[in-house]
Amino acid sequence: MTTFESEVRILPYNQERVYTKLSNPSNLEDMKKRFPEEKMRNLCFDENAISLNVPVLGQLTLQIIEREPFKKIKFETINSPVPFCFWIELDSSVGKEECKIKAFISVELNPLMKGMVQKTINDTLKSFVDLLTIIEY
Repeated sequence: MTTFESEVRILPYNQERVYTKLSNPSNLEDMKKRFPEEKMRNLCFDENAISLNVPVLGQLTLQIIEREPFKKIKFETINSPVPFCFWIELDSSVGKEECKIKAFISVELNPLMKGMVQKTINDTLKSFVDLLTIIEY
């Protein structure tokens, strides 16, 4: 397995508040308008999953497989040509009313594939964490 990590970002909200919003994907419905239609189509949220159509990958669903209150939310693909796990970690070590956030993707890749997709995965993680810094919690 290869694991990719985003940069750590600091959110001006407490850890519990951020976790509460992110641990129920249906709370993210308002994020739809921030995703470019040409990159993600048919974006749907429910309390345990996110479904979308990505032009290169096709239709995929990310289902929550682990919730560690106030610290971690982990998703796994249900139907994807390339199975992977995606998770978000939160840390309140910066203060009571702020928290650190970091995202990860873990995927089984051979060395050739890793070289081909590494930049895209890192860019995707960066964009996702950037998006998480501008939403309302």
